[in-house]
Amino acid sequence: MSYTIAGSSGPWEIVVGLEVHAQVVSNAKLFSGAATAFGAEPNTQVSFVDAAFPGMLPVVNRECVAQAVRTGLGLNAHIHLVSRFDRKNYFYADLPAGYQISQYEHPIVGTGTVEIELSDGSTRAIGITRLHLEQDAGKSLHDQHPTKSYIDLNRAGVALMEIVSEPDIRSPEEAGAYLRKLRSILRYLGTCDGNMEEGSMRADVNVSVRRHGEPYRTRCEVKNVNSVRFVMQAIEAEAIRQIEVWESGGTVMQETRLFDSSRGVTRSMRSKEDAHDYRYFPDPDLLPLVLEEDWVAALKASLPELPDAKRARFIREYGLTPYDAAVLVAERATADFYETVARGGNAKARDAKTAANWVMGDFFAALNRTGRTIEDPPVSAAALGGLLDLMADNTINGKIAKDVFEAMVETGKDAAAIVDEKGLRQVTDTGAIDAAVDAILAANADKVAEYRSGKDKLFGFFVGQTMKAMAGKANPALVNETLKRKLAG
Repeated sequence: MSYTIAGSSGPWEIVVGLEVHAQVVSNAKLFSGAATAFGAEPNTQVSFVDAAFPGMLPVVNRECVAQAVRTGLGLNAHIHLVSRFDRKNYFYADLPAGYQISQYEHPIVGTGTVEIELSDGSTRAIGITRLHLEQDAGKSLHDQHPTKSYIDLNRAGVALMEIVSEPDIRSPEEAGAYLRKLRSILRYLGTCDGNMEEGSMRADVNVSVRRHGEPYRTRCEVKNVNSVRFVMQAIEAEAIRQIEVWESGGTVMQETRLFDSSRGVTRSMRSKEDAHDYRYFPDPDLLPLVLEEDWVAALKASLPELPDAKRARFIREYGLTPYDAAVLVAERATADFYETVARGGNAKARDAKTAANWVMGDFFAALNRTGRTIEDPPVSAAALGGLLDLMADNTINGKIAKDVFEAMVETGKDAAAIVDEKGLRQVTDTGAIDAAVDAILAANADKVAEYRSGKDKLFGFFVGQTMKAMAGKANPALVNETLKRKLAG
């Protein structure tokens, strides 16, 4: 997809790379046994290691390593059997040790790819440069006291995966698609919950602009953007700023910036540090991390079906359109819900397209309206499937099914019970339908004459009147068939 921003001197191309910090799903921190639950009281989940007490030694959490490897495998990336932890030295109040344990020259995961789908139906492969493990810092609180800052070390030492993309992204839309796809993969794998509002996934956005065909120009990094929408807005705002600088005869300086979402602009934070400023060196308390091939192979064998594979299978097995399949596999819980509806409990599966339409239509609308989640839905997958079964065996028609579904949302009852309680079973008695049609035709003799003289559009009028007379419970196919036969006579 070609995306350019027009400047006064012509079009400019955006070049973007993303560094995503994803918090590892683990009960303990990367180098200590302290808990990682979100929302705990400040400084209640801090070990002596996290607080950097003298003499405390880090011990690597095996599960955090496994989660990083699973993620690398899910990104089609190369797993390095030997990696190393380094000390990244800088001084800040919420970093007690004065350094962060990270990986620099020897990360646990190397190059990989993420395939993204765009709104025009096209796909693009975005390269992954690396994934490395590192510990998070604490949190400075500047709004608790008029003259003092407070420190919460609950996050200190929490395991993060920093996932660095190649500068392959060329538009805000591609950046949004990449982030959503990456979050989907992480959630399928169970390695990060992807909750950007809670800070468990956030992005540093590297942006530069250039004329088409030029080498890369100077980039700026927009730090700690915490939503997909804000990432897309930050890219556009920063690209426009850089274009204005270049076109005014100035030079874009490499620096770290922040995105002001209320004003829709980026602002300078500090000049960009280079790697040597951090004085990286191997952590003397941690041996190189050596993985066994068999262990990595076992992790690979245990991976779930991931979004791309599931999407291809939904298209192949259920005959869904690429768009419908992409919507349904975006979240693992949604895909599982749909498959439960589509497969049914009997040997004969339900109509897959009908199931998709109901899940993406009435069911999604009910989720939005009620504020419920797919993990706690107002109507279960089994109950929705039961409703589709009543339509399939002609117990109710499509119009009645809509009303029954709304009653299911309101009452929590299953479809069959509601149909019986309200007497909604579809009328398939041809004698009753014949009688209703005869009455409608007799009451509208003038329109019958008009229809027979060539006004075919009046057929819909007769259908509507018959369905109304039968309280919407007549079988539509039988009504149509009866009307065509009697009007032809």
